[in-house]
Amino acid sequence: MSSKKITPVHFQVLIRVFELEGFVVQRKKGDHSIMTKPGVKRPLVIKSSPIQVPKTHVRTNLLTAGISRQRYFDLLEKVG
Repeated sequence: MSSKKITPVHFQVLIRVFELEGFVVQRKKGDHSIMTKPGVKRPLVIKSSPIQVPKTHVRTNLLTAGISRQRYFDLLEKVG
């Protein structure tokens, strides 16, 4: 199990992480980016305000996307 902790992350970094996993920004509504991927039933919603996405929202989106903690950290490393 990973000993890394999920921490708040810049919304653009989080969008890039999900793009690497095959999600695309379908639309934007106000400060919300709506991301979808074929085969994933629910869209991901990422707010740009505040700029740092709270860790609870990161975890919720990972669960919705079906991405493990380890996969998230691997993708986060690729984003830089």
